[in-house]
Amino acid sequence: MTATRVLVLNSGSSSVKYQLLDMRDSSRLAVGLVERIGEETSRLKHTPLASGAETREWTGPIADHDAALKAVSAELAKDGLGIDSPELAAIGHRVVHGGKKFTEPTVIDDAVLAEIERLIPVAPLHNPANLTGIRTAMGLRPDLPQVAVFDTAFHTTMPESAARYAIDVETADRHRIRRYGFHGTSHAYVSRATAKLLGKAPEDVNVIVLHLGNGASASAVRGGKCVDTSMGLTPLEGLVMGTRSGDTDPAVIFHLARVGEMSIAEIDTLLNKKSGLIGLCGDNDMREIRRRIDEGDERAQLAFDIYIHRLKKYIGAYYAVLGRVDAIAFTAGVGENAAPVREAAVAGLDQLGLAVDAGLNAVRGDEPRLISPPGARVAVAVVPTDEELEIATQTYALVGENTVEATAE
Repeated sequence: MTATRVLVLNSGSSSVKYQLLDMRDSSRLAVGLVERIGEETSRLKHTPLASGAETREWTGPIADHDAALKAVSAELAKDGLGIDSPELAAIGHRVVHGGKKFTEPTVIDDAVLAEIERLIPVAPLHNPANLTGIRTAMGLRPDLPQVAVFDTAFHTTMPESAARYAIDVETADRHRIRRYGFHGTSHAYVSRATAKLLGKAPEDVNVIVLHLGNGASASAVRGGKCVDTSMGLTPLEGLVMGTRSGDTDPAVIFHLARVGEMSIAEIDTLLNKKSGLIGLCGDNDMREIRRRIDEGDERAQLAFDIYIHRLKKYIGAYYAVLGRVDAIAFTAGVGENAAPVREAAVAGLDQLGLAVDAGLNAVRGDEPRLISPPGARVAVAVVPTDEELEIATQTYALVGENTVEATAE
């Protein structure tokens, strides 16, 4: 039999998200999550989509990522989909930071592992967890290609004029300070899906992608290549997010240290975990914020207004960067589900050819769809993202053609 399956792993510091896909038709065979790794109350949730069986949940101590992946393998094996299956072509790993070096999906070897480790200083929360998942998976299937798909890779096409910060060049290069961007797999997938929705090839389309979730980022994509993005050295820069401040005068940090007598760790926590929507109004769930607005809550209204103001600024900026915009695509949890956000983001931008049809905007669905009026100069679209499929697609494209006929033992 031909090995056509790809297992996608997203390893966090205390969790592992996974999906098993069959790349013959991009169908999902199983999805699941292990969370609270290292605690007595670890939890595994597994849904075997191929068989249509009910979701299985298990709670108990899972000591580490090795135990977590072994538990995942055991659950998959119950459905005849184990990690030891000869039908498994590769394991694709989400890796948050690939720096400048990794511009494409990459088969993992010792040199790749070493470079991901060297990038830990610019991704201290994510790359260590990604490495743990990779090493554990390699231990379970040392014979299988393991592929790293980097969040930053899609943004490596940015010109230096967009990627460089205006600080001393030698200092920047010595400490790898530049705009890297994140959510790259989402921006890649959504920009291509938007072109398909318009009936055009990606190289013929200029699109502004707005990935709006608890983390949020924007990108300007010209002809299928990213030319600018809102997140920078870290995911803190750019749009207002659930708990992150986004763009802030760097002198705020100095002020808080000198006048507020806050430590660097305290400021880091403030800007990354206690700012954004939750800092402005105490909620980072857009549904709750909209409910409060409907009840006349002024703090919620102000938080929403600040969120939209920043979003409009990036739409306008990326319109200027691209020169010609064929479409704006909203994606991720807020982008796909919050009609008021989409409406407010383009309100008053008629001179740029941007508008939404109220009726189309109110429709909910799982498929890519246009919400702009018929004949609009710029298409406004809702395009559900699929980062796992993007990782699986990139992984299989890299190793699939080299996959030999696998025979059952």
